[in-house]
Amino acid sequence: MFSKFRSLIFKIDPETAHNLAIKSLKFNFVKNIFDENKDSPMFQTTMFGKKIENPIGMAAGFDKNAEVYNALFGLGFGFVEVGTVTPLKQYGNSKPRIFRLVEDEALINRLGFNNQGSKDISFRIQSNIPKGLLGVNIGPNYNTKDQLNDYLISLKMFYDICDYITINISSPNTKNLREFHDSLKLDKLINSIEKEKKILKSKIPIVVKISPDIFDEQINEISKVLLNHEVKAIIISNTTDSNREKLINISKHEKGGLSGKPLEIKSNQLINKFYNLLKDKIKIIGVGGVDSGKSAYDKFLAGASYIQLYTGMIYQGPNIVTKIKKELKELLINKGAKTFKDIIGKKN
Repeated sequence: MFSKFRSLIFKIDPETAHNLAIKSLKFNFVKNIFDENKDSPMFQTTMFGKKIENPIGMAAGFDKNAEVYNALFGLGFGFVEVGTVTPLKQYGNSKPRIFRLVEDEALINRLGFNNQGSKDISFRIQSNIPKGLLGVNIGPNYNTKDQLNDYLISLKMFYDICDYITINISSPNTKNLREFHDSLKLDKLINSIEKEKKILKSKIPIVVKISPDIFDEQINEISKVLLNHEVKAIIISNTTDSNREKLINISKHEKGGLSGKPLEIKSNQLINKFYNLLKDKIKIIGVGGVDSGKSAYDKFLAGASYIQLYTGMIYQGPNIVTKIKKELKELLINKGAKTFKDIIGKKN
């Protein structure tokens, strides 16, 4: 059904189309086609000690203001991450700021953490109890004088109303944000978060979302920092501001973060490098180019315990989780695997 409407949807400005998608989900206009693999033991797992129906999550960026997370659970997502949320409301960068690269099955965005602010979004979550496992992705305001403190402000706002909090240090659209990949700055940031958790008497799981554009030597440094702290998972990865050489679409030179299929191989390689260092001590959530059973299979094979997507749904439609599970099930059966967990990290 989606394939019949996609050409019409793609004639609309990408940000306008996104807003229409949010409204459609709000009013339950988007339905999930019958999922024959719902509650299948092949996909059931636990995340941060809680059972979830499958390891396929919606990445941050789609539901920035926590408006439709329950509708996304209704579409079959095993977990949903909202945000990125900043302490104060901000408009983000000027429009246009999202570009479809249809030939490349990709997006470029330079949104700049546009959101309604932590107070508004916190109230919305409290008013609409999540029907599944919900994460909140947090980051600093663009004009803040203290980025580190902005993370602490949002931690205090969300620690008791969601299932995990993601520390976003990797958007290419916020000035100086990626400097937190420096091991000393990352150590200071996570140490401050852990101190605040103790004050709050909170055990909220902390996840760190990293950039795909880091150097190999940074992988070892980041891994050491994460292992020295109580970080529960790492998201690999955010969008890239490189990797444009093989793109076809005329928008390939637009400034911003590239997501979708062109990120897939780069993401998988980075997942595998981190997996070899972290093993099972810190779980990996794999992101980048997930749009099929095969792309999901390759993420698990590289070492991801969970996956997230966003751009894949733009191109494949709202029933993408059903599609992925159906295709992944066939691949797992053909490989003699009983569950997706049997193949995690087996690339090595």
